[in-house]
Amino acid sequence: MELILRQDVENLGFKDDIVTVKNGYGRNYLIPNGYAILATSSAKKVLAENLKQRAFKEAKLIDDAKKVAETIKGYEIKITSKVGSGDKLFGSVNNSDVAEALAKAGTEIDKKFVKVTGGNIKRLGKYNATVRLHREVLADVVFEIIAEK
Repeated sequence: MELILRQDVENLGFKDDIVTVKNGYGRNYLIPNGYAILATSSAKKVLAENLKQRAFKEAKLIDDAKKVAETIKGYEIKITSKVGSGDKLFGSVNNSDVAEALAKAGTEIDKKFVKVTGGNIKRLGKYNATVRLHREVLADVVFEIIAEK
C-alpha cells in the first residue's frame, strides 16, 4: 500500500515522503491516526506542486538548522546525577535529560529529536548523542555525566 506521510513517523519516513507499507499497518494505524493519506495519482500531483513551492523555504530552514548545529557542537554539557558505589548511577540518563541540559545551555530542542548513543546510560563518563534538527541536518553532542556533590 502506497501512502503519503502527513507528519514524521519514527523508523518510517518524514513528512511528505511516499512510503510503501503493509496494508494492515496503513489501514489500521497510519490513516486513522492522521499520520498518512492514500497515495492516489491526484494526491501525488498535489504533493509535487506543494514540494515545488516549498523548496525555497526549505533551503532557509536548512541554513537555520546548520547554524543551530554549529552552536550545539560548541557546548560543554555536564549532567549531574546521584551516584552509588563506584561509578554506577541511581536511575539513568536518557534523551530527555540531554534535551533539558541543552535547554539550560540556551538551545530548546524537543526530546524526541535527541537520540542518546546506547540508550539509557547508567554509569559516569563521557557519552555521545545525536540531535536531529532537520531531516538533512544532524548534530553530534558530547556530554559528560558527573557525580552530584
